[in-house]
Amino acid sequence: MDETKVLVNTIVEALQEKKGKRIVLLDLTGLEGAICQYFIIAQGNTPTQVSALSDEVWDWAYDRLHEKPLGAIGMQEAQWIAMDYGSVMLHVFIPPVREYYNLENLWADADVTEIPDIL
Repeated sequence: MDETKVLVNTIVEALQEKKGKRIVLLDLTGLEGAICQYFIIAQGNTPTQVSALSDEVWDWAYDRLHEKPLGAIGMQEAQWIAMDYGSVMLHVFIPPVREYYNLENLWADADVTEIPDIL
């Protein structure tokens, strides 16, 4: 498995560990001009959970793969946190902000994989 897919799997596992919901993987590898290879979109119910989800991803990616994001924004308000790992972009939202920006539809040409929620 290549390094990018290992990173994707690690991020998804970290999100599931902290009870992230409605996790969606957008495969952008077949789209010309895409800014990365994969988008991962998830949500938490509150800003506190959104912050906890991004912290968990940060810890897992660093501890397991020695990967740090190139940048991260939204940490203060924690309504939409975006983390840039170069080949992978993670977006963690509270539900109303996710609905408003609707990234899944912006990249509608991507291959979409919905990851089941862990109850």
